Amino acid sequence: MRRRSFLSALSALAVSGKAAPLAHATPVRDAQVVAGTRLQFPRDFGAHPDFRIEWWYVTGWLDARDETDPRGFQITFFRARAPEETANPSRFAARQIIFAHAALADPRIGRLVHEERAAREALGLAGAGEGRTDAWLDDWRFEQAGQTGRGYRASIAAREFSLALEFDAAGEVMLQGEAGVSRKGPRPREASYYYSQPQMALRGDIVQAGVRRQVNGKAWLDHEWSSSYLAPEASGWDWTGINLADGGALTLFRMRARSGGVYYAGGTLRAADGRMRRFAPPEIRFEPLRRWRSPRTGVEYPVAMRIVAGDLDWRLEPLMDDQELDARASTGTIYWEGAVRAFANDAEVGRGYLELTGYWMAMKL
Repeated sequence: MRRRSFLSALSALAVSGKAAPLAHATPVRDAQVVAGTRLQFPRDFGAHPDFRIEWWYVTGWLDARDETDPRGFQITFFRARAPEETANPSRFAARQIIFAHAALADPRIGRLVHEERAAREALGLAGAGEGRTDAWLDDWRFEQAGQTGRGYRASIAAREFSLALEFDAAGEVMLQGEAGVSRKGPRPREASYYYSQPQMALRGDIVQAGVRRQVNGKAWLDHEWSSSYLAPEASGWDWTGINLADGGALTLFRMRARSGGVYYAGGTLRAADGRMRRFAPPEIRFEPLRRWRSPRTGVEYPVAMRIVAGDLDWRLEPLMDDQELDARASTGTIYWEGAVRAFANDAEVGRGYLELTGYWMAMKL
């Protein structure tokens, strides 16, 4: 599920001058998620510009051939539809805004290394193509590759690192929620269209401090779009996606209530043999086991979690504590996005990512 304070970011872009103000603007009529809709591929691999928000989110664990300790990485491209439409035919008019985040979690450094960008979808400098996955911002890109549509390619050149990775999504897409309609609250419109590509094999290169290393590993792709993602009663969410050691995959999330407690929850388990199990909200629990306070922002996050879903009772432990991403310059928020290991008692059962939002302040989406 992905996520951020898009509307505040749009306002910030307009104020900063990075996005042209909309002349003769009228409010847009956003498309809505409709229960019972069947996702259609390859069409739904691409962008859905009639919806307010959308993201392609890739995370994973990297193993270098010449090292024993792994790294984690995150690449996210966001598309945000401007809240107003304009009759201005100029190619500078901000009808869609593209944001991108990239991060590397390296225990040798001890803190998250990350970079963020934002631009109008104009003049070919940024965009998200329809019909197939193809999102770009300047020289950053995430796209489908190959004839089968099962492959993906990412190219990120940040100041402190670069990533050139290829992914093989050999299995079928994992439809979240009810056949790809994922509820985020009790109201009909509090939902998203959402699918994942877990267990993607990856290979490629990373560059840090001028040193290039060949890497391989496992990755997870989420693609999600909506116009009414976060209910006004919700403050943020906890989400995890875990590639299981036996070949299965687990997604769990909870929307936290502003008044305290849980507003809504959901999750899906795909077993190694392909069998699917959906979890109802009462079956899911996130229980903090250990908290970490950021020395930069003062925000406290529950970086170690007990997760319960039906008869599953596991523990999530971070690759390292300092995986906070300060994205106020692009999407207007601060959040924790970290590589984690999943344990059943003391046995490692999988690796993935944990996302914690709304701990700095309540999300606005």
